[in-house]
Amino acid sequence: MSTDLPDVSGVSIGILGGTGDQGKGLARRFALAGHTVLIGSRTEERAREAAESIAGAGSVRGAANAAVAAEADVVIVAVPWEGHRATLESLRAELAGKIVIDCVNPLGFDKQGAYALPVEEGSAAQQAAAVLPDSRVVGAFHHVSAVLLLDPEVEEVDLDVLVLGDDREATDTVQALANRIAGVRGVYGGRLRNAHQVEALTANLISINRRYKAHAGFRVTDV
Repeated sequence: MSTDLPDVSGVSIGILGGTGDQGKGLARRFALAGHTVLIGSRTEERAREAAESIAGAGSVRGAANAAVAAEADVVIVAVPWEGHRATLESLRAELAGKIVIDCVNPLGFDKQGAYALPVEEGSAAQQAAAVLPDSRVVGAFHHVSAVLLLDPEVEEVDLDVLVLGDDREATDTVQALANRIAGVRGVYGGRLRNAHQVEALTANLISINRRYKAHAGFRVTDV
């Protein structure tokens, strides 16, 4: 696998919706890797509380979503699917010109378990790209277990992160960021139009995890 990726060691990372387990888990791992991390929420108080809960990991601060979107070099979208479009629409100006990593999985749940929801634009990542025409949208970090990310006894996360996008420089940057998390490898997974099946595959992972009481992830072979 090519290692010709940019140096991202000095990149600051903002996480919109960073008060949820997925957002906090990613914030913790990136802080441990030496990045300045900004946790965002609709309310600054909740963001600060989330940052304080993982403060021992490194440089983590909390602020309102708009402040995080404006300040961070790269922004991860980890908001609930229900608020995805509205959150991004409200931050279009702050996110202009930035790499925006969408890790949202549009899923529904019923008595039979998790299932993928239809998205008019094709996927959450494509919806983000439609809402943010001046941003460089990349899909990634869909299949990372929040439980493992937050577990202090898990030193390395055994996982490949599929990175999807139409901007090669942006996907290279996100691959390099994925590589910063101990045990994780960023793997290019195709154009943004292929994000739907990656997001939908999360429903299969949830089924695996429930059946086998696991925190399963994926590894790509022969790369």
